[in-house]
Parts: sequence; structure tokens; C-alpha cells
Amino acid sequence: MESHYKYFNRDISWLSFNHRVLLEADDDTLPLYERINFIAIYSSNLEEFYQVRVAEHKAVASGGKSEDMTVGEAHALIQRITEVVNHQLEDRVRIYEQKILPELRRNHVVFYQSKNEVEDFHKEFVHRFFIEEVFPYLQPMKIEPENVRFFLRDKRLYLAVKVRKIGADNSEYYLIKMPYSKVPRFVELPFHEGNYYLMFLEDIIKANLQEMFVGYDVECSYCCKISRDADVFVDDVPAESMVEKLKEKVKKRKIGAICRFVYDRKMPVDFLEALVKALGINREELVPGDKHLNLENLSFLPNPNPAIPQMVKPQPMCLPGMNEKHFMYRRIAKRDMLLYYPYHGFEHFIRFLYEAVRDPFCREIMITQYRVAEHSEVINALIAAARNGKHVTVFVELKARFDEENNLATAELMRKAGIDIIFSIPGLKVHAKVALVLRENDKGERLRSYAYVSTGNFNEKTAKIYADIALYTCNKQIVEDMYTLFRVLRKELKESHFKRLLIARFNLLPELKQLIQKEINLVHKGKPGRIILKMNALQDTAMIDELYRASEAGVQIDLIVRGICCLVPGESFSRNIRVTRIVDTFLEHARVWYFGNGGDPKVFIGSPDWMRRNLYRRIEAVTPILDGKLRQELTDMLNLQLSANRKACWVDNHLQNVFKRKPGNDDVRAQYDFYEYLKRKLAED
Repeated sequence: MESHYKYFNRDISWLSFNHRVLLEADDDTLPLYERINFIAIYSSNLEEFYQVRVAEHKAVASGGKSEDMTVGEAHALIQRITEVVNHQLEDRVRIYEQKILPELRRNHVVFYQSKNEVEDFHKEFVHRFFIEEVFPYLQPMKIEPENVRFFLRDKRLYLAVKVRKIGADNSEYYLIKMPYSKVPRFVELPFHEGNYYLMFLEDIIKANLQEMFVGYDVECSYCCKISRDADVFVDDVPAESMVEKLKEKVKKRKIGAICRFVYDRKMPVDFLEALVKALGINREELVPGDKHLNLENLSFLPNPNPAIPQMVKPQPMCLPGMNEKHFMYRRIAKRDMLLYYPYHGFEHFIRFLYEAVRDPFCREIMITQYRVAEHSEVINALIAAARNGKHVTVFVELKARFDEENNLATAELMRKAGIDIIFSIPGLKVHAKVALVLRENDKGERLRSYAYVSTGNFNEKTAKIYADIALYTCNKQIVEDMYTLFRVLRKELKESHFKRLLIARFNLLPELKQLIQKEINLVHKGKPGRIILKMNALQDTAMIDELYRASEAGVQIDLIVRGICCLVPGESFSRNIRVTRIVDTFLEHARVWYFGNGGDPKVFIGSPDWMRRNLYRRIEAVTPILDGKLRQELTDMLNLQLSANRKACWVDNHLQNVFKRKPGNDDVRAQYDFYEYLKRKLAED
């Protein structure tokens, strides 16, 4: 019997999320440069989407193997993605040209958008800057279809130029790579009569092309770029060959298959045809873009006018008395503790590690590494622990996309310091964000030990912009469960049993299904059933079906899903499900699950989203929140996010971002209001 349930396509759902990011640039109440930054984030997100997801679909469309779709389905999906992206790019052009640029001018910043806009009083500067600062780094490459001898670099911007030799009948085509490693993308021009001026480097080059093509007429020029397949697949590699194979594949990422050719949509058809033929571009890879590409660079746009208001962001709080000896140890021993990054500073975790480094009873530190910062304070603390005689074990996930090289480098650094490194298990990722400090006395008897379970990575840089939650506890059952988990990762155990932690591939899915079924049973008994699930992505159809079943039974369900959401709300089978999306200053990254449980709520935090990869192919760790006051804190946070009417929207059954209400006197802005909530709690301590 065919199911009557429906699901959104994963990629189209993600594009809906990215469009929501773009809409932040349309918000006139935000500081100007914050809006510009959201255009940059939207563009950067889209670039990675093409490098990974679209590249994968193109491989299937070309005859590659896939368990999820046929060749025809892959072609249809690529076409649908192109349609959605083109529609969104029209929105980006509108916001950028009709709102951002005029607002810059109102703030006395004139951002030239072409060589034709340059005022007479700047023309000499533009020419001199080109000759002195840019010209030495330019090397035009002639495009000859029968003799292509150059390689287009991934994500690099190129200027395609059409010229005609004086007296000749035929045109010639050249490509010029933009020298951004030598010259900034955005050039500040001299201040003039109360106004500041900025200009794109490519427009400076366009204004001076005649200097490069002496004896030619320059007919026209347009920007273009390519995106290459950046996925790295090593799951079919034996464990002993994993590191070397990964190094080899990462090196080849820059020469991956072309998955997108983006060009200025105003480029004439004959010009585009010449490029397609010469570069061997597949027509399915063509994506029309703006005059200025790589707008992710806008995050580096200079602000020459100090009078333009900047975003005042919540500053990380420190718990009182943090400089006292054994502060973290004593605080955790007193009761479980939740910290909310970036509202609380990540230095609390660094302090926690260094207390272990100096603790004479600390025998062992175990931790997972998925994404860490370059020059990581976490890694430095672990190295200090190893040098101080502690046994340190780090499970390094090599397959963290775009972080493979950093993980390889930091693993080698730690290995040289005497740290035991466990690398990825073939066919399996370890995405859990956990740490364990084991303590013993001189007789080998276990003393109070400490466990850490988080929704976010051990990365002090992303901890400033990702909204995550971490539990610090010395609960004996959680400590023992975590020790069991690390023994599993070290292949010391074949059978395992977890009393408190929910671990993907072991007990997570059965427990989740039981929790949902209990809410259904409550409704059947005439009692209210309540579920609130906060996560980054919801894709697994089996778990979506569980939620549909609960909705049909009458359980009230609220989902707070930032990104991918394949569940379709507003249908007969989902009439009791609402989907909220929050996009604001910080990236919502926490996973929090609330089950009403007949008035005695069960609340969990952890690392997994409800994606197939998380639930079935990764090691993920979820912890219950056992302290009643902490459960109430999380419940208050969830209710605040559900009541938010600013920066929060509903996702409807057509994947539209439906804003709850226009800003007014009764605004609820969840991130900022929760920060104030935590400040009040801190004052009460």
C-alpha cells in the first residue's frame, strides 16, 4: 500500500533556507554592513552547495551510481535547482542594486559598479593604480578551441575579454585571472567633497584593458568562474590506507570535475558560445550570474565611513569567580552545568581542560575532534596535558568536509606530543562532540570524573558565532557511558550497553521511537501529548513518518529547524505540526529535544540532526538533562524561540518563509532576549 505521506526534496528545502539567509539583507532595521554580510553568507553557502550537492547530482546525471535517484531524476533535479537559484539571484540583484547601493550612498559611500560610473576626478587615480599596482600581475591567456593549454582554478574569478586586431576581420578571446592574492578585491579611492569611494578591482582592470591590448580594439569583457566537485569519498578505503588516501584526494579537490560555470548574464550569446566550446563546458553547467561574481567577498568590503553604525552583538559572559583555583571542577561537582555559546565564553571549556592538566589525580583525557580552529587552544591544552604525564586519547574524524587538511595537520602535531590518535573508521563518521576526564587515586581507585557533551565542535572561533549548548557533569552513569563509548571507538569492546547516553547506531533510534510513542499513548488516554524538536536539519523519512503518526494521533508538535526540513507541514497528516525557522546574528546550531512525558518533561541535547547520515552512518552522542532547573532553562529557551516574531518565520507547505509579524512594540527576538534571560540568571547566582 502506497503511503499518503509527502516529503520536500532535501536540496530544494535547503535552497529555501538559503533564501531566508538572503532575506536578512532585505531587512532595513539591520545595520547596513550586517545586511551586506548576509549577501556574502548567502553567496558562500551557494558556492559550497554547488561544490558538493550539485556536483553529486551531476555525477549521477552522467551515469554515476546512486541508490537514491535515476539518471533522469538527477537531470530533473538539476533543472529544478537551476530554476530556484535563478529566481533567488533575481532577488539578490534587487536587494543589492535597489537597496544596498543606495543606502551606501546615503551614508556617503559611493561604490562604483562599473568603469563608466567613475567620476572625472578619479580617472587619473584609477589609471595610475592599474599601471603601478595591478598591471604587473596580469597575464592574458588566449582562448583557442583547438589548442586549450590552461586550467581554470576553482572559485577563482576570471575576466573574459573579446578583442579584434586593428584591420582584422575576426575577433579573438582572452581570459585574465584576477590577481586577488596580490591586490585587494575592493579598492578605496580618494575621498572627495564629503564622500568615500570604493571600486571593484575587475572594474579597474576593465577601465584599462586598452593598456594591455595595444594594437587591438577591445570590444567587451565579462566576468566568469567555475565551481569544481569538492566532495572527498574515502569510505571504501581500508583503515591502514585511510590517511594517505585522504591526503591524495584532498590534493585532487582543486582539479575536480566542473559542476558549475557562472557568467555575467549580460554576456552576448556568441561570446558565451565561444567560451563553452573552447573550455569544454557542458550546457547543464551554465549558470547566469551578476556582473560582479564571488559576492561572498563582500564580507571583506571596507567601511571607510566611521559614522556608519555597527552591529552591537551580545558579548560572551563569564561565570563569576572563574579565576579561582579548581573553579570548573568545584562548580560541576556541586551540580550539573549548562553553558550556552556564544552567550557564555568558550574559555570556560579551555579552563576546564587546563584544570585537568594541573590535576594530579587526572589520569586520562579523551576527546573527539571533528572541526577545530587553526592554532587551536583546545589542541594546545591537550598537548600540555600529554607533556604533563596524562594519557590523552583523541579520536580524529578525517572526513570532516573542508577540514580534512587541518585535521591531518593537528593530528600529526598531537601525535608528536605523545597523544594517542585514533583515526576514522571506514564507512563511519564520528560526529559526537564529547570529552571525558578520568581521575584516580594512587591506589587506582576511580575518583570523581567529569564528562562533557555538546551540540557544537571544539572550536573556539566558531563558538563565537554558532549558538550551541554544552553540558558539564560528573554524573557517574554518564561518565561510565562515555568511557564505554571511547572503548568502542578504540575497538576494545564488541558489545556495549548505555544507561543514560543515547548513541547513534546503538540505542538512539529505539529510544526516540519510544519517546514519540509515549506521547501518542498519552493522547489516546485523553491527556495532552507534546513534542518540541530543535535541530539544524530534518530529512530521515522514517523519523518524519513517526512525527506524522504522532500528529495524526493529536500530539502537538513544534519543530525549530534552521536548514533542511523535508517534513511538509499544513497537510492533513501534519495538521498538528508547525515548523519555525530562525536566522539572526548567530547561527542556530544546537540540537534540543523536548518530550512532554505527561507533565514530567524529558529533555535532551546532543550532536545529531535527524538526517539519514547522522542516525544510521555516524557515531552521535545525546545526553538527557537530569537537573530539573536546567531542564526548565532549556524549556524556557525553546518557548522563547517559538514565541519569537522577529527573525523567526514559519515554513509553509510550499517551502515559503512566512514571517510571523512585522516588527512592533511587542517584538520577541529570541537570540537577544535569551541573552538577557541568561544575564538575569547569572546575576541571581
